[in-house]
Amino acid sequence: MYDHVTIRVSDLGASERFYSTVLDREPVGEAYREWDDFSIGRAGDGEAVTRHLHVAFAASSHEEVDAFWRRGVDAGCESDGDPGLRPHYHPDYYGAFLLDPDGNSVESCTGFRKGGDAPIDHLWIGVGDVRESLRFWQAVAPVLGLGISDMHEDHFHVYAAGRSSALVADGRPPTENVHLAFPVPDDETVAEFHRVATAAGYRDNGGPGARPEYHAGYVGAFVLDPDGNNVEAVNHNR
Repeated sequence: MYDHVTIRVSDLGASERFYSTVLDREPVGEAYREWDDFSIGRAGDGEAVTRHLHVAFAASSHEEVDAFWRRGVDAGCESDGDPGLRPHYHPDYYGAFLLDPDGNSVESCTGFRKGGDAPIDHLWIGVGDVRESLRFWQAVAPVLGLGISDMHEDHFHVYAAGRSSALVADGRPPTENVHLAFPVPDDETVAEFHRVATAAGYRDNGGPGARPEYHAGYVGAFVLDPDGNNVEAVNHNR
């Protein structure tokens, strides 16, 4: 689903300690601290803190979910939901929830994986206007190789290979300042993503081109969704 998801944090040290503790491993990277497809960066210099995001990491068992929650609670993190079944999502859905230092909801879950092996299982993204958000994703999803399903007045799902990210407007505050990057197969698709999005009226946040500051061969393009979140198509040319 995701090439990477990046959030901006108010205290890089505190957030690094939180995610290292609950994910039970150290990050890599310098400017951004990375745990596979999830990373954090310092807010500032025009980059505001990410707020009101829910990110769920896939677990392989109930015991792994329990350990995630226990590590966080023992380290003094605030619980956002004890480990247990959530049958209103799925009969086998088992999850546990914590709050990161900036108040974002962070989950470990199992029993509802829809395919793939990436660490991020799903995101819940609050939106200001679900219809406006749906129009944005209907414009860019075909270029990104994504599908849209489960369309209701208050939410819909964007998915790839059976994995999904729910964007909702059911009283959840709009998510602020998250960066979502999606992999595409070639540089031409990077450019097409940007062309389609800007032709539909969405704001340019960086035209298609090489970004050697990330690594040699990195080609990306960036647009802002209706809530101002940064959405990217990227080809790594590796």
